[in-house]
Amino acid sequence: MGSNIFSASLSGMNAAQYALTTTEHNIANANTPGFTRQQVLVSSRAAQASGAGFIGQGVDVAGVQRIYDQFLTTQVRQEQSQSSYLSAYLSAMKQVDNLVADPAAGVSPAMQSFFDAMNGLSSSPESVPARQTVISTAQFAVNRFQAIDQRLTDIADGLTGQIAGSVQSVNTYATQIATLNGNIKRAIAAGQGQPPNDLLDQRDQLVNQLNKEMKVTVQQQTDGAMNVFVGNGQALVIDERAMALQVVQSPNDPSKVDIAYLTNGKTIPLQQSSLQGGNLGAYLTFRDQSLEPARNALGRVALGLATSLNQQNQLGQDLQGALGGSLLVAAAPRVDKGANNTGTATLSASIASVSALTTSDYQLKFDGTHYTMTRLSDNALTNLGASLVPAPTVDGFTVNLDAGAMAAGDSFSIRPTANAARDIALLNNDPAKLATAAPIRTSAALTNLGTAKITAGTVNAPPPLNANLQAPLSITFTSATTFTVVGAVPAVGAQTYTPGQAISFNGWTTQISGTPVAGDAFNVAANTNATGDNRNVLLMAGLQKQNLLANGTTSFQGAYSQLVGSIGAKTNELMVTSQAQDAMLTQTVAMQQGVSGVNLDEEAANLLRYQKAYQASAKAMQIANTMFDALLTLGR
Repeated sequence: MGSNIFSASLSGMNAAQYALTTTEHNIANANTPGFTRQQVLVSSRAAQASGAGFIGQGVDVAGVQRIYDQFLTTQVRQEQSQSSYLSAYLSAMKQVDNLVADPAAGVSPAMQSFFDAMNGLSSSPESVPARQTVISTAQFAVNRFQAIDQRLTDIADGLTGQIAGSVQSVNTYATQIATLNGNIKRAIAAGQGQPPNDLLDQRDQLVNQLNKEMKVTVQQQTDGAMNVFVGNGQALVIDERAMALQVVQSPNDPSKVDIAYLTNGKTIPLQQSSLQGGNLGAYLTFRDQSLEPARNALGRVALGLATSLNQQNQLGQDLQGALGGSLLVAAAPRVDKGANNTGTATLSASIASVSALTTSDYQLKFDGTHYTMTRLSDNALTNLGASLVPAPTVDGFTVNLDAGAMAAGDSFSIRPTANAARDIALLNNDPAKLATAAPIRTSAALTNLGTAKITAGTVNAPPPLNANLQAPLSITFTSATTFTVVGAVPAVGAQTYTPGQAISFNGWTTQISGTPVAGDAFNVAANTNATGDNRNVLLMAGLQKQNLLANGTTSFQGAYSQLVGSIGAKTNELMVTSQAQDAMLTQTVAMQQGVSGVNLDEEAANLLRYQKAYQASAKAMQIANTMFDALLTLGR
């Protein structure tokens, strides 16, 4: 019986010692990231049968376990991934929002200054200082377009570096997880199935850090290893083997980078939209869904402004009496050949209608039989048929097959407005080249007897101008209801007169109203000595208020305001959702820590409890020793 007391007391002392050590370990790691509190598992030893019944033999330490909740841990990972995603996305969006919404440095005030100067010129079209003011404000607007586009380019370049850094972090975490998988498996084998709790905590912490970079899923194996998957199920870690992600040039757009999967020395492109959550998911989403559309929207405004001003200036006459030319550079759409193309095709694109342009990018594909155009903003598909001849037009731009032929599987990326803000420039600094006057003038014969009057006339838009625009033309009435035309190309016969109805010949349009009499004549000819003519500059100034973009629904400044509004709305949305997500993450972490975290008050109480248990077991051993001494005394 004495030996039983000794054995039971010793087991109690050992159990209390293990518990004290584990408690001290918990306290020491209370602030260690990812640490899960541990608990000693004890079980009662099998009792020994005796005449008086079964007598207890003490306690066995079965092991040390983590107080771990898999469900809460998974929830924390999911919330953390989304929180990192929203935080990174918000940080990037704030840069763009601050840029485009700046009331002093934005494009809108620059365009307003330009049109104000144009309106000022309409009051004195012959004034060289007024013309110089228009040139100066035009240059200022050009500078603002270029500066904002350059800043967006800088953000994009910085984003490429951030993507590369995030991929490097992912690969580092994957390698460390694979190494820990091996250590954990060997530790379990050496410990006869006992879990290496601290190694498991380290691996979970690495998975948490990995999840901040990108959303992953994990699969626990029976031997203790953990497999990690990304995207649409691509394995990142399998047992002790770590795969790798790689930053590669996008096969569709050389200005972008994509994430590829590197395994067995082979690079496999990943579906970029499948890489969600975390910093990396935020970078890709921001680039494709916010940054590039913002640049395209800015480019659409620049392209619309340049094209419309060029067209109107070409319809006018400058200070030297020459027909107007282009004022600004209107960039052609950007076309990029697919990296994996095998055909010989060379494509270009041109703007057919500024009004019909969107802010999306496009992808042209050939499957060997049919050509299709995909609008990437909403994946709307346009079937172009079996040939690119004649050149098809989609959403305001025309695709031109310059040479060669596409092979099955070939593709081209088309960005109609991407380079417009970057490439806009002033073509001429000569203020005399501003075509403020109309190139034609109308007049009534001094011998007219009727009450009919003719308007000043306008040039038909858009260019190119009619070759006979300034050729002399005479309209002579043969009666109150008919007239003949001399000088029209092609020649026309007798015309019926309707008061106020448009009369168009040789690329111009005018109206005659009132009642003519036979013999009344009206002349249309080149506008000479017309330095004070402001008809065309009034039309150029009027472009500001015309809805020339988005299928005739908005003006230049309206389109820019839409850009500012959409960026601001997205930024505000991310701010609200990010705050809500952070609160949800904090709550979930608190729930998880309530189960797995170290409570110092609880551990302090455990120290006293296990100390007393140790002391009690030691006292029992002391009593057993006294009893044994008493037995020895009886034998003397």
